[in-house]
Amino acid sequence: MHASLSALPNPERAGRRNARVLALCQALYTSSVSIDLTLTGLVGYTLADDKALATLPFSLITVAAALTTIFASFLMARIGRRAGFALGAAVGAAGGAVSVHAIFAHSFWMFCCGTATVGVFQAFAQYYRLAAADAVDAQFKSRAISTVLTGGVVAAVLGPALAAWSRDWLAPIAFAGSYALVTVLGLLSMALVLIGYRNAAPAAHASASTQAGEARARPLAQIVAQPIFLAALANNAIGYMVMMFVMTATPIAAVACGHTIGDGARIIQWHLVGMFAPSLFAGRLIARVGVLRVIGAGIVLSAACGAIALMATDLPHFYVALACLGVGWNFMFVGGTTLLSQSYRPNERAKTQATSEFTTFACTALASLTAGQLLARFGWTAVNAAIFPALALAACVTLAYAWSRARANATAVAGAM
Repeated sequence: MHASLSALPNPERAGRRNARVLALCQALYTSSVSIDLTLTGLVGYTLADDKALATLPFSLITVAAALTTIFASFLMARIGRRAGFALGAAVGAAGGAVSVHAIFAHSFWMFCCGTATVGVFQAFAQYYRLAAADAVDAQFKSRAISTVLTGGVVAAVLGPALAAWSRDWLAPIAFAGSYALVTVLGLLSMALVLIGYRNAAPAAHASASTQAGEARARPLAQIVAQPIFLAALANNAIGYMVMMFVMTATPIAAVACGHTIGDGARIIQWHLVGMFAPSLFAGRLIARVGVLRVIGAGIVLSAACGAIALMATDLPHFYVALACLGVGWNFMFVGGTTLLSQSYRPNERAKTQATSEFTTFACTALASLTAGQLLARFGWTAVNAAIFPALALAACVTLAYAWSRARANATAVAGAM
């Protein structure tokens, strides 16, 4: 049987401990992804006979994550999160080893298999934040989510540096050492989960109606029709899609605008800092001003990215635009995940989370695969203009949830009078 949080002497303390362990796991996972983000396009270009396929290995990370995320959710519902997270990290380590062998063998398609396997690691790792949220009461969920995402702050800064530092480990074969480091990071994550993480029973929801109905799981169609779920999904999926769409095109656009490859790498590095640094305070900000205001700020900041990028193509505009995009993604993602964690009962967790995560990654994979094509055909201006309709949709769905919540509160007050 899985260890139950309620069996521990202090469930709240145990939940915080798990969140800190998962933050370290998040740091290791994000470091792995940063290495792939920094080098996979270049390695793909080196290995591919058809240079048009150079970005395929990186896109396959997201595609594999989308295809695996439903399986990961239901598997962890059966074997426990601890075993699932350890398995995901082990598969990621194996993916790094396959990539190393592919580079030595100069095999493009084997390299694609290696990077896709890292996508499986990503599918499991995306549940870190949800595992932390499920183990604490409603008022602490946003803070638990933020704690986990803070693990990405250090990795955002160190990931590209680790890629450069390790690429000659297996000289004279360039870049093989960096993917060997992906294997090391995966093994460290697996060990950390097995040593430090404990399975936790989902914290009960605060509402009496939820507690009364915990024994009977609702149909999935009823769960996804809730305004709170739709708002959560809109912000998670659209926030991630917009972020990936612009980020994928940015290094190519920067070089096309006359900047160096190094400039493009630094723009992405500071974008990653923008993605994760707000996690240091996003949970407290949600507790102070409310989740809907934080989500609204995230949508505005993401839109500001597009507006700033359309003004000019010098380096300051690239830096500021991508920083706004990173912070906007964080606010939308932390806020959306907070709403998601409040939209289901404990016995509905696996199917609800699987639905949300699959939709998010499917949208993200689509964005990753189409960004380069749109940039090549219509240019940087079209890439940035394309994000506004998606963000408007996220805003409308969020406002609809805010209206439904206000109406429900008014009905409750009237009924109590």
